[in-house]
Amino acid sequence: MDRQRRSQLAHADHPIAAPLTDESVARLLERAVADEADRALDLGCGGGAWLRRLLVRYPRMRAEGVDIHIAALEQAREGAEEAGVADRLVLHEMDASVFASAHRFDVVLSVGAAHAFGGLLPTLAAARELLAPGGHLLVGDGFWEREPDAAALSALGATWDDYADLATTVDRVTADGWTPVYGHVSTAGEWDDYEWSWTGSLSRWALDHRDEPDALDTYKAAAEHRTGWLHGYRGTLGFVTLVLRRSP
Repeated sequence: MDRQRRSQLAHADHPIAAPLTDESVARLLERAVADEADRALDLGCGGGAWLRRLLVRYPRMRAEGVDIHIAALEQAREGAEEAGVADRLVLHEMDASVFASAHRFDVVLSVGAAHAFGGLLPTLAAARELLAPGGHLLVGDGFWEREPDAAALSALGATWDDYADLATTVDRVTADGWTPVYGHVSTAGEWDDYEWSWTGSLSRWALDHRDEPDALDTYKAAAEHRTGWLHGYRGTLGFVTLVLRRSP
């Protein structure tokens, strides 16, 4: 099974591809969307869960989403049609790191997609070129809750310098010319719900489709991920979502 199909199955019960509850997502969007905002962009939009919520909540908004995976964009399109907001959504099949636009956006989102840009700071650089004056950037990325040990690094396929602690992460953001006007650190409960949903959805699919060629591999992938989380990075990898504005 290709990685994108597996991701779609894994997020069946948790459409937001990050350790955030619906309440946290709503609060972050509320802080990021100013009264006069009418245009939003999601860099690495995946299945479009953020944009769908934004368009439903703010009928004045128009939005664009960028992702390299056509299956994810099709999911975003179908979700927007079901929600009745497809007429206000434009989707682009391309690498988010090279996306360009003739106009700027009042809200730019990029949550859990820093890998597409090569890290958090390159993500900020890309967003800077697309954000309208006075606009808000909503960005989410990982950080080390505590010093990672070998088990955590192995489970994540990461190195120690892939992330920093929370204070250093925020310091890097502010040094790059941004001011946090709100932030949310995902709770242990949000992480657990995300991971149980991710592994549970995959396991359920595999058990319900035992005759499918990919069923056994999918079952094993879910079990390996669960082991890596529980025995590796649980309590070590954190996730912070920041609402940012350009500093003076």
